[in-house]
Amino acid sequence: MKEYFEGVDKIQFEGPKSTNPLAFKYYDPERVVAGKPMKEHLRFAMSYWHTMTGAGTDPFGNATMERDYNELDGMDLAEARVNAAFELMEKLGMEYFCFHDLDIAPEGNSLQEKLDNLDKVVELIEAKMKETGIKCLWGTTNAFSHPRFMHGASTSPNADVFAFAAAQVKKALEITNRLNGENYVFWGGREGYETLLNTDVALENDNLARFLKMAKDYARKIGFEGQFLIEPKPKEPTKHQYDFDAMTVLGFLRKYDLIDDFKLNIEANHATLAGHTFQHELLISRINGALGSIDANQGDMLLGWDTDQFPTNIYDATMCMYEVIKNGGIAPGGLNFDAKVRRGSFQYDDLFISYIVGMDTFAKGLLVADKLHSDGVLEDFVAKRYSSYTEGIGKKIVDGATDFEELASYAVDHDKIQNTSGRQEMLEDIVNRYIYSAE
Repeated sequence: MKEYFEGVDKIQFEGPKSTNPLAFKYYDPERVVAGKPMKEHLRFAMSYWHTMTGAGTDPFGNATMERDYNELDGMDLAEARVNAAFELMEKLGMEYFCFHDLDIAPEGNSLQEKLDNLDKVVELIEAKMKETGIKCLWGTTNAFSHPRFMHGASTSPNADVFAFAAAQVKKALEITNRLNGENYVFWGGREGYETLLNTDVALENDNLARFLKMAKDYARKIGFEGQFLIEPKPKEPTKHQYDFDAMTVLGFLRKYDLIDDFKLNIEANHATLAGHTFQHELLISRINGALGSIDANQGDMLLGWDTDQFPTNIYDATMCMYEVIKNGGIAPGGLNFDAKVRRGSFQYDDLFISYIVGMDTFAKGLLVADKLHSDGVLEDFVAKRYSSYTEGIGKKIVDGATDFEELASYAVDHDKIQNTSGRQEMLEDIVNRYIYSAE
């Protein structure tokens, strides 16, 4: 079997003092944290699209990535990528992968050829999964790249496009089920609009809901027992995305009576594009019982698009894992590295280093978050700050045992209000100290 990443051995844990770029400093997969191995908290997954098909192109430049399979095409390229992907995951000790249908097999000249290509490649993926023990975290379809989806997929004004997207999702669901995928993701790459002058927003939202219901029903019909996920994204490519952020998606799901069937796949870069922090989107999902999985990446705050960089921000990783711990874990979801190496990082060892840095960042974040949570420093402060709602008039408000007449009368007798400090800077200092000290 050809080795695609020669010179890179299986990545080992060497500890925080290591200066070896091809070694883990914090990710020790079997280390027990909060009662279970680190790898079970994190459930890291490789993104097939950025990692195996990403070529380093951008709107202003051609491909730059140096890969042994670059000279191949068609099914030969697809098969080489499968072998390279599993080699990379084995060397990184990564136990899951995620994919779009278009990532793993070429489009072909017709829908039937596309479906046939997928069947052939899936046979190879199945064999590699059996050989390595690597699992499928989730599958999805690419219903946004081809020109047919220029106006959307399930929200297209063209019913033929709706039907074509349904055929793609049907096949992607079948593949995900065949590979024992633990989740299926719906990402509305072009489910939105550019202008209201030519858009029937009500019909498009209704059709999106109809599409999700049909997909859900078909998946259950064929025996898929996994979790359904929707990935919020605020913009790019369309100006107004129907899945703008967590609250928007939750409102949509409640309106169409889908709230019990879907959870959210939260991406860090999408959160910041929506004007939120990563933690905000995670928390909103968690407190609504809808935190399903995570796309682990980060954006460039100086750029207004989805740069999908490998995560290195330890503060964001800490607060992410803090929400995961408070959620009771992320399974059957995981942390998928929806991230790509920078265009100038074109060597294949850059790819390994990027994954190592990302995995170490979240491993360190887990250690800090576990300590923060177990010590209860933030929870204790918050509980004290809202203690006025645990007795007296506050408790009556929470219990729904009062009304405006009583509240107005109470306010007349208690109009000398004394607030307490929010102590934001002190709390930020506490988080910083935990980050500095965690090992």
